[in-house]
Amino acid sequence: MARFADLSVSAFVDALSSAEPTPGGGTASAVAGAMGAGLLMMVAGLQKTRGNKDEERAALSEARASLTSVRDRLLALADTDTKAYNEVIAAMRLPKATDEEKAARKRAMQQGTRAATEAPLEILRAVAEAARHARRVAQFGNPSAASDVRVAIELLEAAGAGAGANVEINLTSLDDEAFRKSAASTMIEVSNAITECAAAARAALLPTS
Repeated sequence: MARFADLSVSAFVDALSSAEPTPGGGTASAVAGAMGAGLLMMVAGLQKTRGNKDEERAALSEARASLTSVRDRLLALADTDTKAYNEVIAAMRLPKATDEEKAARKRAMQQGTRAATEAPLEILRAVAEAARHARRVAQFGNPSAASDVRVAIELLEAAGAGAGANVEINLTSLDDEAFRKSAASTMIEVSNAITECAAAARAALLPTS
């Protein structure tokens, strides 16, 4: 299967629209996060900055370089998420006529569900990393591109919320209590960080007196 990053926008939306369970919300969240990171990169790469100062250009150049890595990671995680949930689907289709088959099926489902939980957790972490750079882009970027930064912030928050929702629903199917608690704690911590970074970036967009 081709990487989602290699599909046209139309082909990707068609894949999301199909009756197949994958790609689903986790993959869509990763792509939304990559789009948000991409918009921040665009603003960071504009010739004009807020004050047209060399130090602003240097800060934006550094942010753009970091965001490039995050964007690429999110695009890769779009594939990771779909692959992980495909494991769950494959496990659900395993035979369960005997006790041995039932036990093997349960082990496979637990393994697949854990992978399907770890993928959106990684998406959350990547989104948080992108969000950390949003304030700098908002603070130093060209004011004429303020709406682009706002759209980037909205996309990153949506990506984080979507990834968090996928973590939450998968945790309910896992038996490993220690992993459930750790993953839930991480989800809350990272989600809060995204919210804080988004708020700081919005504040930085306000014109200075």
